[in-house]
Amino acid sequence: STMEETDREAVATAVQRVAGMLQRPDQLDKVEQYRRREARKKASVEARLKVQSLINLSVHGYQVMSRTLNLTGNEELRKKHLHDTFREVAACFLMLLLSCIYFLYFDCGVLLFFSFLFAAFSVPEIVRETQDLIERGELLQAHRKLMDLECSRDNLMYEQYRMDSKNTHDMNLIHTYFGDMQKLSEELAKQLWMVVQRSLVTVRRDPTLLVSVVRIIEREEKIDRRMLDRKKQTGFIPPGRPKKWKEKMFNILERTVSTRIEGTQADTRESDKMWLVRHLEIIRKYVLDDLLVAKTLLDQCFPPHYDIFNKLLNMYHQALSTRMQELAAEDLEANEIVSLLTWVLNTYKSAEMMGNSELSPEVDVNSLDPLISQNVVDQLLSKYMSTLTSNIIGWLRKALETDKKDWIKETEPEADQDGYYQTTLPAIVFQMFEQNLQVAAQINEDLKTKVLLLCLQQMNSFLTRYKDEAQLYKEEHLKNRQYPQCYVQYMIAVINNCQTFKESIISLKRKYLKMEMEDTLSSSHTSMDATLDVIAKEGCSSLLDEVFMDLEPHLNELMTKKWLMGSNAVGTICVTVEDYFNDFAKIKKPYKKTMTIEAHRRVVVEYIRAIMLKRISFKNAEERKEGAEKMIKEAEQFRFLFKKLAAGSGEDTEGLCDIIEAIAEVIKLTDPSLLYLEVSTLVSKYPDIRDDHIAALLTVRGDASRDMKQTIIETLDQGPSQPNPNYVPIFKEITVPTLTVPKLLK
Repeated sequence: STMEETDREAVATAVQRVAGMLQRPDQLDKVEQYRRREARKKASVEARLKVQSLINLSVHGYQVMSRTLNLTGNEELRKKHLHDTFREVAACFLMLLLSCIYFLYFDCGVLLFFSFLFAAFSVPEIVRETQDLIERGELLQAHRKLMDLECSRDNLMYEQYRMDSKNTHDMNLIHTYFGDMQKLSEELAKQLWMVVQRSLVTVRRDPTLLVSVVRIIEREEKIDRRMLDRKKQTGFIPPGRPKKWKEKMFNILERTVSTRIEGTQADTRESDKMWLVRHLEIIRKYVLDDLLVAKTLLDQCFPPHYDIFNKLLNMYHQALSTRMQELAAEDLEANEIVSLLTWVLNTYKSAEMMGNSELSPEVDVNSLDPLISQNVVDQLLSKYMSTLTSNIIGWLRKALETDKKDWIKETEPEADQDGYYQTTLPAIVFQMFEQNLQVAAQINEDLKTKVLLLCLQQMNSFLTRYKDEAQLYKEEHLKNRQYPQCYVQYMIAVINNCQTFKESIISLKRKYLKMEMEDTLSSSHTSMDATLDVIAKEGCSSLLDEVFMDLEPHLNELMTKKWLMGSNAVGTICVTVEDYFNDFAKIKKPYKKTMTIEAHRRVVVEYIRAIMLKRISFKNAEERKEGAEKMIKEAEQFRFLFKKLAAGSGEDTEGLCDIIEAIAEVIKLTDPSLLYLEVSTLVSKYPDIRDDHIAALLTVRGDASRDMKQTIIETLDQGPSQPNPNYVPIFKEITVPTLTVPKLLK
């Protein structure tokens, strides 16, 4: 029969081919290789035959479809036929399509072909299902299907690679066919990263979702490892591998952390002066909240080897470091530099933030690196100090200008609780110093000391300006004594301010300076005290000048004919001095005491000067007695006045009025022979009396001849002196006119 003949022909052909292959002994070694090659050819032929039968099946399908379309009769029956037939035909046409593909690339293996065939049927359907699952947020199931698809593609590609690694055309064909799957993978990844970005929120609301995301990432990591292992062995790795989703997840987290910190700056300096304080406070709050959530909740959603809390801690630290460096590089104002440094050096590691007990023991503040380098800190501190220096100079100048405006007011200055006049200047200056020292203390001890030194150094310069301004104030007043109206009261306030400044400097040093630093400031402190004493002394002196300008007409009346005839000049002098001293009661004690002594002294000096002016020369013993008794009485008036003014100061000023009485005794003396003795007693008590003083005194007595004066003066030069040890020379201040001055007879 025909079949038998065909078989015989096949055997004969086979024998002939085998004989051709095995002509030499060495070809026997290749028998196995020949067998495999022939098996592949056979498989290829069988596959072609199978595909041929598929084509026949497709043709059959087409014929069935044609018959169906020509059907007539029952409508329902026709619909049912159509439905069934279309299902059959759709499958047949797809078979046909793939058969054609196979014929075009028929050197694919049979196994590969059938795997491809299976995938071809299922891929579009699985892609659709996976897309739906992603949209519904069922990420785990979606990923499971994606894995199945990738597995089919990867296996097909691997088989193709094994059979013919250089056949990129076929590889591309498979890759193109599974193209939608790549988009699915990207779509799923996008969903995962959205969850990761919001992980700190998600973990509170829906921790399961976050756990699902982590599980998907873990599955992908596992596949990555498997694929990389296979690559080492075979050289093949599917497209898109390794996905490195774990690495991407950490990158996303890092970007999220950075964005979170940068996004906390709501304001700018223009819109809010406190912009930086707010910005730093929001950062502090966010970071602390985030880390607490990360420690208590997030940690449980990740496998331990992710070390998620420490990784996040590190990300926050890095992001903060970057942000702080950016802020440090901005053109910050002095108060902003302080806010930044306080936050960076203190707040960051305090219990309000990283040192929070709930973050312990995972966060060890001692092991955290500095947020900004020491170099940057030093630059900021240096900038702060130079800005602060110019600020303090400006503030002090402004404070003094404001104070000077008060000096010309028509209302009295305010008094403190003890009734002493003062201005607000010391309070303003030291409040400013205090504020800056408190701010500096927030940063560190070293800066606090530097700021204190700066304050006191500027204070020193300021006091020199204060002294000059007080002097100018006095000079302006002297041009027109009616102006300013409250000159005396404001000069008292200036004097009192000196005492307040002294006390404030001591208080400031005690509060902010360590004992061991005391020596470094002692010279500047001494210098300031000296300046303040000069200001106070000059102030007191200018006030006494005021008094004596008012006393001048009454002092001019002393030791004149009018005076002898019963003028009440001394009474007026005492009333005027007492009136001024009612105001001077508002001067603080140390200065008031000095002032009382100085007033007493100046009154006595002016009185003695009036004697030495030789405005009167007594005509007889009666006039001498009358004049001397008037002098003794007036000395007593002065003594009473100054005792009253010095009440409670414990000051003994008796001795000054004694000089007037001692002079009165010389004038009163009735026996001229005892004159030398009386004068020598006076000179021994008050050794600064000069010859011209004695000559003037004898002239006022009116009964000593030129020779007598000469004899007394010459004899006195040899006499011993026995001054009181407490005696402060008074005569050396008094000049005696050499020319005869016109007598002021009033």
